[in-house]
Amino acid sequence: MGFQDASGRRLSYDSYLQIPQLLDLQQRLTTAHDELLFIVVHQVYELWFKVLIDELESVRDAIEKEELRAARHALNRVKVIEDLLVEQVAVLETMAPQDFLTFRSELAPASGFQSAQFREIEFLSGLKDAGYIKALDGQGDARARLQRRLDEPSLHDVFSALMKRRGVTVTDLYRQGDRHADLLELAEALLDHDEGFRLWRLRHVEMVERQIGDKQGTGGSTGVRYLQSTLSKRFFPELWEVRSQL
Repeated sequence: MGFQDASGRRLSYDSYLQIPQLLDLQQRLTTAHDELLFIVVHQVYELWFKVLIDELESVRDAIEKEELRAARHALNRVKVIEDLLVEQVAVLETMAPQDFLTFRSELAPASGFQSAQFREIEFLSGLKDAGYIKALDGQGDARARLQRRLDEPSLHDVFSALMKRRGVTVTDLYRQGDRHADLLELAEALLDHDEGFRLWRLRHVEMVERQIGDKQGTGGSTGVRYLQSTLSKRFFPELWEVRSQL
């Protein structure tokens, strides 16, 4: 496979994808065998988070322009990526708890709680909490990105605005779906995203509990108990609640 840059210069696979730089990013803090796996899995998560953010931005833009077919297409990709994130948890579960403990203490005070991109996905989807910005002390760029996400419209915002423009309530949407087919398909695609991300949360909680039980998190959180408290979070709560009203 060949690649060329904008000027037509031929590129190699390594130079186009910056493979040497990429493979230099896995710097262990210990000699523990499983630390490399731990680093790679989390770096891959961050790469997929980057793609999810890009796709969710395109969904938001498409909804604002009422290009609902394009929005659904991007949401389908989002769901497939979220399925992949769920499957990836199994790789971490190949670590025995005692092997994880050989390097876990070196991670403090770092924690997944501090992932700015994870919070960007939440904010961009509609689950905004300014309190998380304070958790990024010393990370000026990350704080600025989250503040921007806090201030700009979310998927929930643009979907609600679209429903208002169309003069349709969520209950009407589901009771008269044949009259609003494009909106109903979009609502279900947004629900797929909501469910997909929640399934990843659930799978992640199970993995953490399997690895550390109810120990405190490396970032000072209550660990599994904190993660369990996040399972009730919904990006589009009204799309779940309407099921009980039909």
